[in-house]
Amino acid sequence: MQIILLSGGSGQRLWPLSNEIRSKQFIKIFKSSNEEYESMLQRTLKQIRNAGKNISITVATSEYQETILKKYIDSDIKISSEPSRRDTFPCIALAAAYLYDVQKIDLNESVVVCPVDPYVDDNFFESFNLLADQISEDFPLVLMGINPTYPSEKYGYIIPTSTEKISDVKTFKEKPNQQTAQKYIDEGALWNGGVFAFKLKYILNKTQKLLGFSSYDEILKNYDSLEKISFDYAVVEHEKNIKVVRYNGEWKDVGTWNTLTEVMQSNYIGKVQADQTCENLHVINESDLPIICMGLENIIVAASPEGILISEKTSSSYIKPFVENIHQQIRFAEKSWGSFKVIDVEKGSLTIKVTLNAGHRMKYHSHEFRREIWNIIEGSGRVVIDDVEKFVKVGDIIEIPINCKHTIIADMDMKIIEVQIGESIDVEDKKVFLN
Repeated sequence: MQIILLSGGSGQRLWPLSNEIRSKQFIKIFKSSNEEYESMLQRTLKQIRNAGKNISITVATSEYQETILKKYIDSDIKISSEPSRRDTFPCIALAAAYLYDVQKIDLNESVVVCPVDPYVDDNFFESFNLLADQISEDFPLVLMGINPTYPSEKYGYIIPTSTEKISDVKTFKEKPNQQTAQKYIDEGALWNGGVFAFKLKYILNKTQKLLGFSSYDEILKNYDSLEKISFDYAVVEHEKNIKVVRYNGEWKDVGTWNTLTEVMQSNYIGKVQADQTCENLHVINESDLPIICMGLENIIVAASPEGILISEKTSSSYIKPFVENIHQQIRFAEKSWGSFKVIDVEKGSLTIKVTLNAGHRMKYHSHEFRREIWNIIEGSGRVVIDDVEKFVKVGDIIEIPINCKHTIIADMDMKIIEVQIGESIDVEDKKVFLN
């Protein structure tokens, strides 16, 4: 069985801890068995591994998140990387074509598509075999249905023909209004949890029919011009013969701060103090500054290099339009090679703290409009400037003029204060060379 794990997201609803590169699935907020914090992605991958050793995983993600993703996955997990965000149908189509054309997976192989971010118990992933077993010529598409707890407008609704664990689907409706959602629930409807099972040939046939091509190279070449459309709208709503497997275990969509705090094992993460009058308070502090809270009730406080959020919990669901009004360079990002954090922004200068893991290097590049100054504050390695290499260590300062090719190679873990100076400081001002 193949699992396509959807790991995208624009990083807006869990701002300021998330951003375009570091979406919610990478935030370390769940305590693992060894009392260390792990991310949604790490937790999900561990649960899938526990569900079966013969499960192959392909993570479908965006190019923006590919480098941070590589930091958290094993080498046997494959990556299907979309060059732009086109919603779930193009994403799944690209991943399916990747399985067939690149990984050479048989057309009759069962595929289960699953989002990376639901908070579930282990039974959730163990039930994937049951979903795969229901796929047939008569019922080529199988869904997982979640018992609804309220008439939500966020989910599609699956109306089964019976109350059995496995049932035919009478109809599928995508994201109704609250009144209609309640009507569906009264009819015995289930939430669509975003889990789909089918044979690989099924989705490739749908892709050929809807796009006019189904090869990996063709989809990739035309990806930026594909219609933005969900798998639900493109495929599920038009499929006449669907089965649904009812899931009764723990399931929470942790897409907002309010729902996320419901599954956090710790109320306070980071440098936090709160007095005894605080009730139902959650604070996550990724900054180096201490946070003190007094007399707060039903509040979420989150702080990172991106900014600070202070919100009543239910109101936090409406954060997206406010985040869309923030226009600034990403202040913190994890990468496969380490991380960077912006620590000061001035007109004509930008100061960044770069962490470079041992054995990694920056790309060999140059800048047309800015010069850089590197101050090595931890570790040692080598710098290459215009093809000349030299050893550097703690305390060394390296000046890099405009248009000079440069890179740094970490022989051991390094920390660098990088100051960029110029009339124009732009992330696009970067020319990459082979070396």
